[in-house]
Amino acid sequence: MSHTTGRGGPRRATVRCPADDCGLRFELDAARLGRSEHCPRCGVRMTARPAEIERRLREQERLIVGEAGAAVERLPLVVVVDNVRSLWNVGSIFRTADACGVQRLVLCGITGCPPRAEIAKTALGAEQAVAWSYRADPRDALQELRDEGYAPWAVETSGRAVPLASVKWPARVCLVVGNEVAGVSDPVLEACAGSVRIPMFGVKDSLNVAVAFGIVAHGVASELDAARDPATGDAPLGAEP
Repeated sequence: MSHTTGRGGPRRATVRCPADDCGLRFELDAARLGRSEHCPRCGVRMTARPAEIERRLREQERLIVGEAGAAVERLPLVVVVDNVRSLWNVGSIFRTADACGVQRLVLCGITGCPPRAEIAKTALGAEQAVAWSYRADPRDALQELRDEGYAPWAVETSGRAVPLASVKWPARVCLVVGNEVAGVSDPVLEACAGSVRIPMFGVKDSLNVAVAFGIVAHGVASELDAARDPATGDAPLGAEP
């Protein structure tokens, strides 16, 4: 961690942009560490981390599959987590992803990554069972997944979102969940094949992001599982990544 202190001035910290094609190192007030910032060069939204921590995160960035995950035949279902701030929500998403047979999570932007105690507290070991990777820009992740044959669908309450029960899911599905307040960002929505919403019957018009993800993911997983070959348990031809 690199900090500098001016005489009587604020402490400064050197941070690093996590974008693959940027990597700019720049200084900011150390009080901003852990908060949402935008890179002054490329504009990517990021969690301000000391440059050394960001370097170690990039070195360990990999698909992590624990013994439990390796022993389970997963569904052709991937999840992109777009700027989810709460580590407890991230942990809950990991736990639900494991229950729904998700292939892997792609954690983007300011979304926290394991190992973190807050994630482990709600994931209860699922962060070691579900594969994950990190991308600074969710649009890069979506492009990679489209190249692999996945159709991205945002879990969102936008005007063009269709009710969950109305969707006929494709053979390979990528669900996109977004920030607790802002939701899935507009550029990411534009990169999706469609948006799905959960009908609401009370006063509020939305759910906690981890709860909403659980409802939609279980619906998708049930349909993908039903499409497997009953004799072999295999997904339909072309469905496996």
